[in-house]
Amino acid sequence: MPEQIALIHTSPTMIPVFKTLAAELLPAAKTNVFNMVDESLLCDIIRDGCCPAATARRLAGHVMSAADAGAKYILVTCSSMGRAVEASRALVPATVLRVDEPMANEAVRLGRRIGVIATLPSTLEPTAALIKTRAAAANKPIELTSRVVEGAFQAVIDGDGAKHDHLVGLALRGLAKQVDVIVLAQASMARVVDALSPADKPVPILSSPRLAIEHLASLVNGVQ
Repeated sequence: MPEQIALIHTSPTMIPVFKTLAAELLPAAKTNVFNMVDESLLCDIIRDGCCPAATARRLAGHVMSAADAGAKYILVTCSSMGRAVEASRALVPATVLRVDEPMANEAVRLGRRIGVIATLPSTLEPTAALIKTRAAAANKPIELTSRVVEGAFQAVIDGDGAKHDHLVGLALRGLAKQVDVIVLAQASMARVVDALSPADKPVPILSSPRLAIEHLASLVNGVQ
């Protein structure tokens, strides 16, 4: 019988991203993926910062609902929810995963000077904190450089995707001159990386969705 996998999103725009990756990377005969979406979680974080207690409780409710629906693995695809994801692990027998943890591990493996970029402070802080934690666990000293791309998130709110991509691209090109590896705190920025020329990305630029699904596939296949 296929193993049930729940993906919990704070934006419906992430569903096709993860659907494509799941179709590519997860063994179809072994898995059945279902999605849960609650946009109010991200609205709370944008308004109140990371991560209000009431918001964390609601996420925990979604995690428990996913487990009740039979999920063996539960992946929360929003980096801003990281600490709430960790807190929910004790509530269910399922394996509950942070979307950005494999990315943080890979960043620590690849370099000492690590850059983190985001369009929202609420997403930047938990991802940067996670990288520091993973570096400490690996006993590896790092230098962390964090950047919030001012104006980029508002551009998205205003429907100006081109302005968002331009601002993020400028920030990436500048940060790439200072670090060994760049981490995208938000998966929505990945499309900007694809549009950059090779000369504009001289260092690895990591995004969480593919690395998270690759890690999930390794768990399903019993490869640690």
